[in-house]
Amino acid sequence: MRTFSFFCFALCLVFPFIGLAQTPKEEIIDLGTGVKIELVLIPAGKFIMGSPNTETGRSTNETQHEVILTKSFLMGKYEVTQSQWEAIMGKNPSSGNKGSMLPVTDVSWNDCQKFLKKLNKKTKSEFRLPSEAEWEYACRAGARTAFSFGNELKPTDANHAASNIYTPVKVGTYKPNAFGLFDMHGNVNEWCNDWFKAYPTNPVTDPTGPANGEYRIVRGGTCVLNSSNSRSSNRNLDLASVGSSVRGFRLAK
Repeated sequence: MRTFSFFCFALCLVFPFIGLAQTPKEEIIDLGTGVKIELVLIPAGKFIMGSPNTETGRSTNETQHEVILTKSFLMGKYEVTQSQWEAIMGKNPSSGNKGSMLPVTDVSWNDCQKFLKKLNKKTKSEFRLPSEAEWEYACRAGARTAFSFGNELKPTDANHAASNIYTPVKVGTYKPNAFGLFDMHGNVNEWCNDWFKAYPTNPVTDPTGPANGEYRIVRGGTCVLNSSNSRSSNRNLDLASVGSSVRGFRLAK
């Protein structure tokens, strides 16, 4: 009975049209001095990753294919903030505006690994970067449109170029998606754990990307790029050693 109940709960989250809206299960971890990490449970499920040929702004590296995620996971409700980074690393690397609730920026993929190592030691936990498949699944939150909010991303939906702000804003400023995650579109783009590789055409289960490569995956769009870069399926990439003033990351567990 318990398994059946959780299955129904997962279906309602991924496909909200088949049942009443559910309140996502959350986990909060206290880092001390009032700094907390908030995580949202993302249920197991399957989805179509990538974009159709008709989607405006799509790239040829977004080949559609079915992805099955067999295990639920926790995802950061917000992008990692400057105060969270400081609580673990002792200093703030962000080159732009400073603020406790602003996303931390100017961190490379390699820097994120150092943060994760210290965070896990402090909390005795198993935080990590999300896989690219987990990221897109969590971003879509059951939607098959270009964005989790539909096929158009308005300036009031997220912080992208059309919002005319051109700098990261406090996490949680805009509305969340159906999973309860904030800023999956725009604000700062986010490192994923995967090396970049062309997508397969066949269905895959629990993909984690190739074992090695040259570039790491970056997702989510930014405050200085147009909305097509913030599409759920949009893929960017960069060297693991490179940071950016409009790039941060989000935790998974």
